[in-house]
This record gives sequence, C-alpha cells and structure tokens, in this order.
Amino acid sequence: MDTTITGQDVSAARERIRGRVRRTPVLEVGEPGRPRWLKCEFLQHTGTFKARGAFNRLLVAAQEGSLDPGRGVVTASGGNAGLANAHAAAALGVPATVFVPLTAPAVKVARLRGLGADVRLVGRQYAEAYEAAVEFSAARGAVFAHAYDQPEIAAGAGTLALEVLEDVPDVDTVVVAVGGGGLFAGVAVALEGRARVVAVEPEGAPTLHRALAAGGPVDVEVSGVAADSLGARRVGAIAFDVARRTAPVSVLVDDARITAARAQLWERFRVAAEHGAAAAWAGLGAGGYEPAPDERVVVVVCGANTDPSTL
Repeated sequence: MDTTITGQDVSAARERIRGRVRRTPVLEVGEPGRPRWLKCEFLQHTGTFKARGAFNRLLVAAQEGSLDPGRGVVTASGGNAGLANAHAAAALGVPATVFVPLTAPAVKVARLRGLGADVRLVGRQYAEAYEAAVEFSAARGAVFAHAYDQPEIAAGAGTLALEVLEDVPDVDTVVVAVGGGGLFAGVAVALEGRARVVAVEPEGAPTLHRALAAGGPVDVEVSGVAADSLGARRVGAIAFDVARRTAPVSVLVDDARITAARAQLWERFRVAAEHGAAAAWAGLGAGGYEPAPDERVVVVVCGANTDPSTL
C-alpha cells in the first residue's frame, strides 16, 4: 500500500464528497488572551468525522469499478467507522458488513443495525475484528474499507481541516485525538506548512507516541476509557509516514484527565463528546500542550457516539 498522502489528495477528496457530508461549524469558546475554537465534527453524519473518509473510499471504488452493488463494503470497527460505512453504503445503495469486537458499546451496535448493516461480533479487540473483515473481503469480493489506514480514508478525514482554514484562517494550532491515526494524518497533510498539529493519545493506547520513539509502528497494549474509539493496537503506516514528515507535538493523557475533559465539554459548552473525542480537549493545559499567549487554537471534537446518561 502506498502510504503517501498529500494536500492535493485532501483537496480532491473534498470535491468528491461535496454534498455527501456536512460542513460542520466551529464554536468559539476562548477568553481574552486565550483564543480557542471547537471544530464541531460531532455534528457530522453518524456522529463522527469518519463519514468523510467512508464516502471518499466508496466513491473512489465506484469510480474505479470495484464497488459491486451486490457485495458492497466490509469494514472492521469499534463502532464509529462501521457507522460511517453503513451510512455511506446506504446512501450509495450498496450493502455494508461490519465486524466489531464484543467490547463495542451497545449503543453503537444498535445504531449499526438501525442503518441496515450486517453486524458481526468477533473477538475482544479491534485487531481480531479486523482479521475477520479482511478474510470476509477476500472471500466475498466486498470492498474493504479500513478504519483508518487507507489513503482515501485519511484524505477524506483531512477535509475537515480545510474547513478550519476557511473559518479560522489565521489558526496557529489544531489539536486532534489519535487512535489509528487516520484523522491525524489527513489533518496534518492539509495543514502542512500552515499550522501546528498536536496529536493527543490516551496513556492506555499510545500508538503514535510509541511509534515515534521506536522509529516505526509497534504493537501496544490497549486499555482505558477511550479504547472503544481510540483503541487501535498500532498506529497506521500512513499516519506514521505523515508524522515523520510533519513532526507533530505528541501528548499523552490519562483516563482521569479524559473523563474530566468530557465532563467540562458538557458542563461548559453542552457538547456531548465521547471519551475519544474529549481526549483532544484533555490535551490542552498543564501537563499537556500549553499554548503561548494569544496562540489561536482549534480543538477537533471528533465524535459524539456516547451514552448521554453518563454525562
């Protein structure tokens, strides 16, 4: 697989998916001397940024003639990528099969089925569901949509950064949560040479942080409150390639900080973020990334598929 994506790939993805995804707003939440915005990607179709990559992947496959109307798409997901692909498949009139680990939240599994997906529960971690999905794709001829490590997926995710540049043209820094790294990769190439990227990961799933230290992607043990959406066992090859080129600021946050950030997003701004999305907000401040005075910072709140009773 070619692991190189560029800003041109992101721009092409934006034109391809135009009219298929929402142009999500930015919410100004800063104070005097602390300019801050939230990129409200939790308002995207199916509640996360992943609809962008899913549409881009399927539309490219359709253009290339590899999307069989009877076989459709297959993906492996902790929930969010599955929801995005189920939504995109339904919009394009093709079937979707989604392999999810047994640990996937019930709310996400129920929504997958509500979107018409054939849901198959396999294993207790994403890696096990992934292996089953790859086997299914090879046997059935369905288009395989990776949750994060495909050029079309990452480029599609990066389209949200182009919206940030239009809405906050003098942005200095964009903060994103990292699981497998598709969102990070797309955002980083879209912003290359224009803004700093802060990559925030849970201490219980430090895939990019460990890869940067080791000189390449390595397996990590996965645990913690954000594991359902940031629980990839290793960072994607695309994300690692982009990280070597763009040198992001790498930040780790613990579960207590993520939980507190999620509560703060709800209490202060009435943003119902899932733990993985709250990780980005958790990365700001003492012990994380501390912006300079007047540094213009946009935090991507990338998903809202959470149990509202726990807010």
